[in-house]
Amino acid sequence: MMRRYSTWDILRPLELFLCSFLWLELIYRLFCVERFFDRGLLYILLFSIPAALLCTILSSIWNKKGNFIAAGVLLGLTTLWYMIQAVYFTIFRTVLVTKSFGMAGDALSNYWRETLVGIGKTLPCLLLLVLPLVLFFLLRGHLTLSVRADAPELLALAGSVAVFHLLAVLCLNLPSADLLTTKDLYRGILLPDVAASRFGVMTTLRLDVNQSLFGADIPDDDVLLPEVSGDTSADVSQEAPPEAVYQPNVLDIDFESLIANETDSTLKSMHQFFSNREPTLQNEYTGMFKGKNLIMLTGEAFWIGAIHPTYTPTLYKLANEGFVFKNFYNPLWWYSTIDGEYAHCTGLIPSNQSKNSSFKITGMNKNSMYFCMGNMLSMEGYPTTAYHNHTHSYYSRHLSHPNMGYDYYGVGAGLDVKKSWPESDLEMMEKTIPQALAGEKPFHNYYMTVSGHMNYNFIGNAMSMKHRSEVADSGLSEAAQAYLACNMELDKALEYVLAQLEAAGELENTVICMSGDHYPYGLDGTGAIDELTSPGTENDLIEKYRSSLILWCGSITEPIVVEKPCSSIDVIPTLCNLFGLEYDSRLIIGRDILSTAPGLVPTNKFCYVSELGKYYSNTSTFVPNEGATVPEGYVEQTYKEVQRMVTYSSRILFNDYYRKIGLEPGKKFMPAPKPEIPVEITPAASSLQQ
Repeated sequence: MMRRYSTWDILRPLELFLCSFLWLELIYRLFCVERFFDRGLLYILLFSIPAALLCTILSSIWNKKGNFIAAGVLLGLTTLWYMIQAVYFTIFRTVLVTKSFGMAGDALSNYWRETLVGIGKTLPCLLLLVLPLVLFFLLRGHLTLSVRADAPELLALAGSVAVFHLLAVLCLNLPSADLLTTKDLYRGILLPDVAASRFGVMTTLRLDVNQSLFGADIPDDDVLLPEVSGDTSADVSQEAPPEAVYQPNVLDIDFESLIANETDSTLKSMHQFFSNREPTLQNEYTGMFKGKNLIMLTGEAFWIGAIHPTYTPTLYKLANEGFVFKNFYNPLWWYSTIDGEYAHCTGLIPSNQSKNSSFKITGMNKNSMYFCMGNMLSMEGYPTTAYHNHTHSYYSRHLSHPNMGYDYYGVGAGLDVKKSWPESDLEMMEKTIPQALAGEKPFHNYYMTVSGHMNYNFIGNAMSMKHRSEVADSGLSEAAQAYLACNMELDKALEYVLAQLEAAGELENTVICMSGDHYPYGLDGTGAIDELTSPGTENDLIEKYRSSLILWCGSITEPIVVEKPCSSIDVIPTLCNLFGLEYDSRLIIGRDILSTAPGLVPTNKFCYVSELGKYYSNTSTFVPNEGATVPEGYVEQTYKEVQRMVTYSSRILFNDYYRKIGLEPGKKFMPAPKPEIPVEITPAASSLQQ
């Protein structure tokens, strides 16, 4: 039997683990969380105690050597997880969750240069994170890990784990004025960045694993449904002219029958929600682009800072002619590029409730993506083609994009562009636009570009190096120069497109629509975001997402300025209305920007922008616009609307909802025939018929 030095020796491992866990959390928080001092520190302490006690048990049940090995393995794995999180956050500006392991590995293996640069940038943080592990091995002779706990002591430790965990959970109920309460965050849909800030990395991992195994605690339908009889945000938009009578953009879906015949509670609640949702009305722009060609792009890291009158004149022209959106935002969603593309192409908020991205789910399961432009325009007789000038199967686009109604081509599958990193957007256009112009019209081409991809330097970015000399006299920092330089390739690509359209006589008959997938998070920490916009932008949870939506047509003679706040999920319903397509505005979570519906922009942290101001979830603060009068209850009601937008976007995805209500891709919706009601014919009626 091993000799015990004192009664308290059994708690020596607790000191080791608790001090180490708190150190790891504080270092991560210092480098990767926007606010260091807030109540999150309290919850980190509370949840670290039971975690440390649990590790104490696991390193107190062996002999001296076994306890040391167990403690080393536990501390080593924990340290490795924090180091991985720090590097991942440095590269992608978000928290790594277990559901994205597959995509993370794919991204890190494809973007190994970015990974190496990310490790370099994170090196000071990594050195501090590894310090407890280093001290553990250096001071192993001074650590008392030789005590094997007996049954009563193990029972006491296990009881302590339960007691301290219960105490931490009870503290979730502390009074708070936040709309996103700590309790809701702990039990509801995981918001990884917010959870890491509020609870720490270790508790976020536990919540992530728990949610993967058992699902999220989504608000009950009786909480969500009572307030869906219309938009809850204040309608401050201008009324339509009295003489104009516009019809709603809806399909003749028999929701009453769907509700009456549905036995699944989730589907029934969806029928109730969408049947009561206020549709948007047609407007003076309905059908404005009917019968025109559509070139639609998701620009890799395309953002407002890429638009410059000198260095990117074509982007500047397209953004400031045609429709000009003054308050367009492009939030960073859960899985970076592929989620931003999903939002832009579907009008839905992507979900983080699966190990796969929302787009991959639609492709694997062949979900009905009825309202995607590929499917919508193919029903109008358009040839619909999609291109990506990087690996065709990356992020499983070879599954998702054909499912949106496209003939899809990428590198390795029908699109031959010169191998480089990143590849050239100009070359992609040179290979594809002449083919479209020589073929059947009207046509629809969709592009996912890549030239604007990080890293933003003149070492490993071929497009930045290509245009380096052209930005050398800009007076900007290297990161800002490199970002502008690689986007000059996108600018040249669109310049080429305009020239080819004009030469073919199709300029006035073609619509160009482009939104980014996300802001250029590769510029974070360089100062370039503030440099290319205004001071303080990088640290603003909302304003860093301010971007530009290009919606241009050669037939527009004067700019049409739109002040309404809007985002990438609003693009699809806006295009559907402009092209005069038959669609149901209740079934797309985004809203037609040009309609009278109030603008509302949600973000992945449940912040939002409305027509009356901005709500910051990290401080639970609503900042009204200058001169705005905010009605009582408006902030809370609008926050609940954001919850509904997120919840019902996920439900559409996971329930293949469009197919459930009869919307089959490639087939125009035909309402089910309603049963005829027998009518008794009276003699008088019979004589009238004769």
